[in-house]
Amino acid sequence: MYRRLLLPILIFVSLLQACEPQAPQKVTVIEHTSPVIEWRLATSWPKNLPGLGMAPENFAQKVNLMSNGRLHISVYGAGELMPALSVFDGVSEGKVQMAHSASYYWKGKAPAAQFFSSIPFGLNAQQMNAWLYHGGGMELWQEVYQPFGIIPMAGGNTGVQMGGWFNQPINSIEDLNGLKMRLPGIGGEVLKQVGGVPVEELAGRELYGALQSGAIDAAEWVGPYNDLPLGLYQVAKFYYYPGWHELGSNMEFMVNQQAFLALPDDLQQIIITAARAVNQDMLDDYTQGHIEALNTLVNDHNVQLKRFPEEVIAQLKSARDTVLYAEAEKDPMFKKVLQAYLANEKQVKRYFQYTENALAEMTRS
Repeated sequence: MYRRLLLPILIFVSLLQACEPQAPQKVTVIEHTSPVIEWRLATSWPKNLPGLGMAPENFAQKVNLMSNGRLHISVYGAGELMPALSVFDGVSEGKVQMAHSASYYWKGKAPAAQFFSSIPFGLNAQQMNAWLYHGGGMELWQEVYQPFGIIPMAGGNTGVQMGGWFNQPINSIEDLNGLKMRLPGIGGEVLKQVGGVPVEELAGRELYGALQSGAIDAAEWVGPYNDLPLGLYQVAKFYYYPGWHELGSNMEFMVNQQAFLALPDDLQQIIITAARAVNQDMLDDYTQGHIEALNTLVNDHNVQLKRFPEEVIAQLKSARDTVLYAEAEKDPMFKKVLQAYLANEKQVKRYFQYTENALAEMTRS
């Protein structure tokens, strides 16, 4: 009888103790005698730019902490070590061990790289992560970069972007004819297909001056979180949506293959794990950042939000398919990735029709 009464009492006491606030655990730093490995990471963004600029900083900090200081990564903003759009070559040639950028910038070197950033009317952030990590996308990405001695890793996502800043309203597809717009990747090729003039070789910090001088007529960068600090609302009148060209702009960490393979196994896993963590954290940061920055643009700066007409969106979507199939005829690797991407996209769109899309429609009704 005593034992039968004692057992429930002991369990109850144990549960109470488990629920009590616990004192913070002390972090023990283990001293090591191994020499510190010094790496350099070059980015395509201004240093400490919200979102894009902070993701590589967060990554470097995580690697330093998880490795107990054995692997120290110094981060350099665009132009500090090399131009913003030279980081691919920098990693490939071993000038730096890592870089943080966006894969659609390398279409001239590896056309298929564009699929791993964003394709017009393609995958959003959630869908992209599913394809990369569990749908075979990462294996294809590694195959595309293998000839360059680069290991790619997903490096964050900006979420659905805005359609861009314009000084003239877009009422029909004819309004895009001859329009000079900063728009990289496949999105730029789609713009060209409908008569526009894409301008790709412009970094974020150059957009304000280009819009102000009239060198370009319109520009897309990311969305409110990054567009606000660049002051683009001061030099363009209309802010269009949705970002048909980038439904989920995936960023990348590029790692020099030789440098990576020279690391001990545990440091390799730390890099992989830190990149995976930053990939999700950057999306979360952008989601909240976009919300707050858009409120500021509209309420404090009287920015005019305008939606692209449905007929314009429909014609851009048709132009996308024309561009993708034409590119596939030029490059076998592009064709291989396109087939895999479209097969996945078809399944994803069907599933989302019954889930997220259906919920969005229900909310509107």
